[in-house]
Amino acid sequence: MATIYEVAALAGVSPATVSRVFNGQTVSEEKQRLVRDAAARLAFTPNKTARRLRKQSSEVIALLIPDIENPFYTALARGVEDRAQESGFSVVLCNTDDDPGKELRYLEIAASEQMAGVILSPASDEVDLGAIVSLGRPVVAVDRTTPYPVDAVKIDNRAAGIAATTALLDAGYRRIACIAGPAGIETTEDRFLGWRQVVAARGAGVHEGYLRHANFRVDGGHAAMRALLALDTPPDAVVTTNNLMAIGALRALVEAGIAPETFGVAAVGELPFMALAPATVVQVRLPARHLGRTAASMLLERIAGDTQPLRTVVLRAEVSRPDEDLSL
Repeated sequence: MATIYEVAALAGVSPATVSRVFNGQTVSEEKQRLVRDAAARLAFTPNKTARRLRKQSSEVIALLIPDIENPFYTALARGVEDRAQESGFSVVLCNTDDDPGKELRYLEIAASEQMAGVILSPASDEVDLGAIVSLGRPVVAVDRTTPYPVDAVKIDNRAAGIAATTALLDAGYRRIACIAGPAGIETTEDRFLGWRQVVAARGAGVHEGYLRHANFRVDGGHAAMRALLALDTPPDAVVTTNNLMAIGALRALVEAGIAPETFGVAAVGELPFMALAPATVVQVRLPARHLGRTAASMLLERIAGDTQPLRTVVLRAEVSRPDEDLSL
């Protein structure tokens, strides 16, 4: 069965224009002719249920992310917006600060404003999608999954943790600590489990106190690194499960008089250009922009009436070691 995207491509218009034609909205006679001719050639039949839904919704989608100041989410948002614009949709960006209450308010707004769909990185595994799902609006979870039956696109986070830790072990470090994000968040759990798996398998051992939970920000990484350095047997390397905590850890090392090139640091996520000594850090590069584009494509397909079974797409990260080109 032909899709709305195939009709749009053949007609030389946007999918949003195809939607407007079949929803009886104002479109020029020429574009109507092109769309209807393309639909006839492809034997395209609009999904009636989807048409009713689209008549009740706008061409606006909501994007809920935890921290717009984190370059990872900035790149993810750019990927979503680029893909949405290609199809004639606009994006409303909502910063939740990993606060479930704030997240719920944004979801309620998305429902009350009849937005066409939602892409979100959940603040917790207790995210409440009831209001938006009850309206039949499509939802795509990005970076983190939800307990609701919705499409999802995420990164293989355990593999990212494994890659970061393996790079440090291969470089000769043995007392490898882990600064993880808040407990209970899916990305945190998967990444530090990757760290634990490798140090256990390679005989490095999991030293008591070497796992530290912190917020996902610079101050969290800084405080956790200072606590690790104060141990009777401090680590000689650290894996941080996001980029901003790595910056905080690097600052703590400099303050302690430890040259970054003498202490192993591996970050899951790319360091912003202002980070201290980025050339000494193993960076596990996350495909943030691709993540956003993929999530937006999946959502737009649902908005257009796609009824295929739910999907979870998993993307892979790439490791950049200190001796490689780390320019951003």
